[in-house]
This record gives sequence, C-alpha cells and structure tokens, in this order.
Amino acid sequence: MSTTAKRRLMRDFKKLNTDPPEGVSGAPCPDNVLVWNAVIFGPEETPFEDGTFRLILTFDESYPTKPPHVKFVSKMFHPNVYANGDLCLDILQNRWSPTYDTAAILTSIQSLLHDPNPNSPANTEAARLFTEDKKAYNRRVRETVEESWVE
Repeated sequence: MSTTAKRRLMRDFKKLNTDPPEGVSGAPCPDNVLVWNAVIFGPEETPFEDGTFRLILTFDESYPTKPPHVKFVSKMFHPNVYANGDLCLDILQNRWSPTYDTAAILTSIQSLLHDPNPNSPANTEAARLFTEDKKAYNRRVRETVEESWVE
C-alpha cells in the first residue's frame, strides 16, 4: 500500500464509511483497491426513484491527478450515459480536480440522474425524449429502474 493513489483511495473509503453521503455507497474490491464497486440509489422525486444502479470505478496509479474511469454496470437510459454504460460527465473529463474524492464522484453522478444535460448527449434517443416527450422518457427510465431490482 505504498503508492499515493492507494493511500488516497483508502482515505476515500474511510470517509465514505464514516460520513456516507445519502443514496450512494462504494467500496474497493477485496483483491484490488484500484477497482471499486459502487451503488447509486435513484434520487427521490425523479423517474429514477427506487432504482438501485451498480457502477464500477477503475482508478490507476495517477489518481487523484487523473479521474477514474466510471461505468454503469446496470442498464441505464439517460441522456448522459452511453449504451455501454460509460458516462459523459464534465468532472470525469475536462473539469476534473484532485480535490474530488470518491464520495464527490458518486454524488455528482447521482445529481446527474436528477438533472441531465441533454445538450451534451451520450444517448441521443434519451436526450431527444427528455426534451421532446417527457412522458415517454419517464416510461423508459422506469423500465430501467424495474430492471435494476432483478439484476
């Protein structure tokens, strides 16, 4: 456990356990601290409410200088999530700062579920429905919420 990245990740894990943000959780894999499993619960009063969405965060030795790769394992219908589960989120790309920790990453993703950015779509169909047909968008999101219960 000698690298800066691993020390920082253990601090992130301790903070996540002692002061957990509401609606998110995460932990490193037992055999590799650089790979984390995480869960985000769908925010209340959104179409994602009651969903339990699994993610994988993959860090490398350059963390916290560089952001982790974050991917939804659960199926996700969202304007800013690609079909393969990758996210289009500014803090994971051009707006990254070493001050962000794992809790901040997870809460930012949870916030993105609540407040999508259809102007920077990773899923053009979801972005179109979000802006043009909220009812159809909400129906598709509810389907992914129900799928999240049985994954």
